Order: sequence, then structure tokens, then C-alpha cells
Amino acid sequence: MKIDILSLFPEMFDNVFNESIIKRAINDNKVSIKIHDFREFTLDPHKKVDDTPYGGGAGMVLTPQPIFDCVESIKTPESKVILLTPDGVPYKQKIAYDLSKESHLIIICGHYEGFDERIRTLADLEISIGDYVLTGGEIPAMVLVDSITRLLPGVINEQSHLDDSFNDKFLLDYPTYTKPREFRGMEVPEVLLSGDHAKIAEWRYNESVKKTKERRPDLMS
Repeated sequence: MKIDILSLFPEMFDNVFNESIIKRAINDNKVSIKIHDFREFTLDPHKKVDDTPYGGGAGMVLTPQPIFDCVESIKTPESKVILLTPDGVPYKQKIAYDLSKESHLIIICGHYEGFDERIRTLADLEISIGDYVLTGGEIPAMVLVDSITRLLPGVINEQSHLDDSFNDKFLLDYPTYTKPREFRGMEVPEVLLSGDHAKIAEWRYNESVKKTKERRPDLMS
């Protein structure tokens, strides 16, 4: 998979994409990630990429020209363009799975007070990672890249993400334990030590249902 990210702050991604699973996926050629500073595409002699909003109002608005030119310089017929915005569709695991099947993603990070409405015409999909406002789209872009990259074939063990919370089962993940068997008076449930895989599977399912009812009943409605 190829991922291109448009951002005014490309250095924000350096540490995130040079650690852990994402770094390994890049080194193993499972994913290619490139950050584009769309300020480099502005035709303004002072390198401006924003301006005051028509009709008045607070803040500055991203202008369309630099973003249009940047997207058009990298877009192919196989590209899927994603615009990160608070009024996009809520990001879910199902969307992550769908996007992991694409060959090329272009992710646009907004900033300042917003972006010129015409920029929306570039997008195949608008995504929000939650009902709150951030200073820019860089952190949401990191969320998308992390959640999508781990789903690519060969990046992690397939069973690991098939058992994830928010998968098709719409249940939170079951509790997990490791050594030691007892820690500060808290013991590992006996069923997990039984070796009976049918009973373990049943226990895990029941615990998933219990946790979901207690913490996220909305997922079961």
C-alpha cells in the first residue's frame, strides 16, 4: 500500500512512523508513507496557504490552490482521497478494514480555522475520529495510518486483528492475562489454565458480552 499525507507540519510524523509496527511495515515494504508539505505548492510569493474568510469571522481558512495542486500531482486512477474533518463520517473499524484493501490513500490534514469548502470536492471520503476539535488533522492522520497499517497482510498475525474489539462481532475484547499466575492477590481465572479450548472460547465470549454491556451498551443496540 502507498499512503501520501498532505500536511503543513510534516515533522510531526517523524517519531510516530519511525517506531514499532509502522516502522517494521515500512522496512518490510508492506507500506510506503510520504508526507507532503503542501505549502511548497502555493503560488503565493510569501508562501501563504490561508486567508481570511469571506463574510467575516474568526481565524484563517486554508485556500484551495495549494491543496488542489498537491493532490493532483500525486493522484492516480487508483487513489482514494480522504479529508479529515470534524463533520466527516465517524471512524470505525469497518472503515479501517475497507481502507486497508485500497492500493493508494491520499490523506488531507486540515489546519487553522478550517478549509475552503471547495476542497471537499477532492475527497472520496470525509472522516472524523471523534466528536471533538483538534488543532489540525495530523493526529487523526496518524490514527488512520496506524489502524490501517496493522491490517495489511503480513504486518501482524491475522488472528490478532480478527479478535480485536470493534471487529464484526461488535463486542469489546475479552480480558487477557499473562505470567505470573498470581499478582498481589489477583489470580488468573482457572478456566484459562484448564487447557480446554472449548471452555476457554466460551469464557472469552461471555466476558466480551459482559464487558460490552457494562462499558459500551450502545454497541449491542
